[in-house]
Amino acid sequence: MIFIYTVPSCSSCKKAEEWLRAHDLDYKEINLLTDDIKPEEIKKILSLTEEGTEEIISKRSKAYARLNINFDNVSVNHLIDIIEENRTLLRRPLILDDKRLQVGYNEDDIRKFLPRSYRKVKMAKESEEIKAIVLDREEREYLATHKPQEA
Repeated sequence: MIFIYTVPSCSSCKKAEEWLRAHDLDYKEINLLTDDIKPEEIKKILSLTEEGTEEIISKRSKAYARLNINFDNVSVNHLIDIIEENRTLLRRPLILDDKRLQVGYNEDDIRKFLPRSYRKVKMAKESEEIKAIVLDREEREYLATHKPQEA
């Protein structure tokens, strides 16, 4: 299951949800402002980061400026408490499943949430389309250089 953490006024969140719907992917939306978020969920998000808090904390948020905390010196439990009390610290959307996390909306990166079978079919179809284009171009080039001579 895909989870997407959003806020209603976020245009990137809306784009990500539209993309998930357009690709018929099941997902659960969690509103960062109103929904209950358990500490385990925050731990899950943190466990999927590659760069720790740098990846998920919005340094441009008002909460970040107001708190004025060096997140490198904060314990995990304290960090979870801070995020629970200041959810607007989180960048958005946060899109995750059991193995992957995407921060923000990027149309190329979000494709990683497509099932492997879907990606294989899509890639095979695109490969066939490319072959057809190349063969058509080669045929036109051949015909252009090998016109029958008029008598």
